[in-house]
Amino acid sequence: MIDRRLITNFDWALFVFVVLIALLGVVNIYSASASYKLAAAPYYLRQLSWIGAGLVLMLLACSIDYHLLEDLSYWVYGLVVVLLVVVLVAGKTTMGATRWLHLGFVTIQPSEPMKIVIIVACARFFARNPFPEGLRVRDLGYILLLVGGPALLIMKQPDLGTAILVILVAGSIMIFVGVRWSTVAWLTAALLPLSYGGWHWYLRDYQKNRLLNFLNPERDPLGSGYHLIQSKIAVGSGGFSGKGFLQGTQTQLRFLPEQHTDFAFSVFAEEWGFIGGLVLLVLYLLLVLWGLQIAARCNDRFGSLLAVGVTAMLFWHIVINIGMVIGLFPVVGVPLPFFSYGGTSMVTSLVGVGILLNIRMRKFMF
Repeated sequence: MIDRRLITNFDWALFVFVVLIALLGVVNIYSASASYKLAAAPYYLRQLSWIGAGLVLMLLACSIDYHLLEDLSYWVYGLVVVLLVVVLVAGKTTMGATRWLHLGFVTIQPSEPMKIVIIVACARFFARNPFPEGLRVRDLGYILLLVGGPALLIMKQPDLGTAILVILVAGSIMIFVGVRWSTVAWLTAALLPLSYGGWHWYLRDYQKNRLLNFLNPERDPLGSGYHLIQSKIAVGSGGFSGKGFLQGTQTQLRFLPEQHTDFAFSVFAEEWGFIGGLVLLVLYLLLVLWGLQIAARCNDRFGSLLAVGVTAMLFWHIVINIGMVIGLFPVVGVPLPFFSYGGTSMVTSLVGVGILLNIRMRKFMF
């Protein structure tokens, strides 16, 4: 029998924030892909189907007691790590990247669910291993292994953006748990040689070019710096009130690459200007603050850590994507949650929201 308190505690405000952003994204994808000649279904219709599937999974995620995730976390973690290994061996390669796994009836990108899985695994570890005086250097071994393995496998695909997100999300949970200043100093010192080694032996040439173009986009304006230059032109040309729906020249003339995916915000800013961009950012701000409020009001440690992790995942997606399209960060291919076109990303983000709803609905039980 369903406890009525679960229904009365359903967080309609969080649900409305997410649906509004997703619907704005569908309208934006319609505009971004209006000039495409597609043999298959238009992108905006596909996005609607992914939203529908994601909402079903979101409701499923909030209907099962989230403490079950604590018990299954390491088993699911192991399964997704295996899938990441299989991707490197027998994955589908598109545009030079091997990130997708074809399962016959569907194609999945295992690095996307790993964002959720790493949150659950870290939440379980820190829930069962409290560090009241903050994390010391010697406490980091297990958590670095837990996070570092998947991050390296994702980098190998190569998918630097998702690997960075996995690390940032885990780092956000660690900061919430508490980290000693001596540990921060040690990690900073260790980062310098790791960065040097990563630059010379791990990053591919196109990834190095993205970082160099971030510092100076004009070094290759028709090549690797083209994305960033066209994105900044699109955002800037929107002005205060924008050019109007379907009136963005950078979009409709297709000067803007990947305009329905990674650079969806550039399309929106060109058509709706500063006002439209501000409205979208306010919706995202409310979403993040709501997630933090859920974490603060949760009555058990695992739920709080889980809410912080999901909120951090959404926060870093938003910050990196918008920072990327306006030139504050290098181009790393991170989608804007609920807004950019993409099935796996949409479903993963909605499952994350389902977990937040789950925690909010059950706060009275503990």
